[in-house]
This record gives sequence, C-alpha cells and structure tokens, in this order.
Amino acid sequence: MPHFVSGILHPGLFCLTVLMLNLTPGPDTAFIVGRTLAQGRRAGVVSALGISAGCCLHALASAVGLSALLVASATAFVLVKLAGGAYLIYLGINLLRARQANVPTAAVSPRLSPARTLPTIFRQAMLTNLLNPKVVLFFLSFFPQFVSPTAADKTGAFLALGAVFLIMSTIWGLLTANLAGALRTRVGSSAAVQRWIERTVGAAFIALGIRLAWARA
Repeated sequence: MPHFVSGILHPGLFCLTVLMLNLTPGPDTAFIVGRTLAQGRRAGVVSALGISAGCCLHALASAVGLSALLVASATAFVLVKLAGGAYLIYLGINLLRARQANVPTAAVSPRLSPARTLPTIFRQAMLTNLLNPKVVLFFLSFFPQFVSPTAADKTGAFLALGAVFLIMSTIWGLLTANLAGALRTRVGSSAAVQRWIERTVGAAFIALGIRLAWARA
C-alpha cells in the first residue's frame, strides 16, 4: 500500500475528504455564520479561531489516546453529548432573549454587549466544538484510515494529520466568516434586522442542540 512521509497514507485523498467535510453544514459552521450575521465580521473571525482551537485540542487528545477512553465509556460519551446539546440550547436561548444595545449605522459595527465580547465568543466557539462528541468520533474513525499500521511514529502521524486538518478548517472558517460578513453588509444592520437575525440564529442553535443531544452515537 502506498504511503507518505511519517506513515501517512493517501494525503491527497485525506485533503479532499477534509474539504468535503468542511463543506457539509454543521454546528461549527452555523456558529460562525450566526455570530457573523448577528455581530459582524470580527465576531465571525474570532468564532472561526475558537472552533479551530477546539479542533486542535481534539487532535491532541486523539493523538495521545484520551478520546479513545471517552468513546470506550458509554456513560462519558452520553454525558458529553448531553452537555454539548445543552450548551447549544443555552446559547440559543441567550440570543432569543438578547436586546439590541445600540442602533448601529451602516458604516459602524455594532458594539458588542458585555456578555458577547470577543474573548467570550472565542470561548463559546471552542466549547461548542469541544462538547460535540461527533467530532471525537470523527477524529477516531477518520484519522486512523490514513495512518499506516506499520508507522514507526503513529503519534507523530496523527499530529501531522491534525495539523493539516486544522489549517484547512481554519481557512474554511475564516472564508465562511468573511462571506457571511459580506452578506451582512448587503442586508444592512438596522435594529430590526439585527433582532430578526439573532432570533433566527438563536432558534437554529436550539434546534442543533436538541438534535445533538437526541442523536445516537
């Protein structure tokens, strides 16, 4: 079987698969788009970086085997799944209850409320990714297919694949944030539009949270 540097198999196929997975909508993309539409391009970029930070931790955990321990325990998996769903529902409810602090002009970005500052958005995005057990399963079921069973350094191979995944996913997240930011600029940023966007995004988060908590492994 053909192999690549450090025991990595079929790197081209790996990159193509990661690209296709990024194109598939999910909670991460929804979070980036939602924050961008509700609070502007900067919030979307920070959301993308927060999700990338979560992916980085997932990759490190998978490389050292911690994720395998989580999946091996049915109770731990269910608890993480419920926590992830509850967290998305919590974020959705906060958006539904949010009030527009200021009425921004078209040329000025709206001021972030204290509850939604950029560091807070970063943490929320990272937790959204970390508390999604589907991501854990993805790393454990997907990555091993591209690591040679005879690789001398399997941990290094996992980390290399994780780095490629992280770079591609970060680029996709930043592109998504910028596209959503452009859409937000075209739609406008009146108070009425902002309230409608936040309520729509909030409802979407709640639906995603229920779906995540209800989904089977």
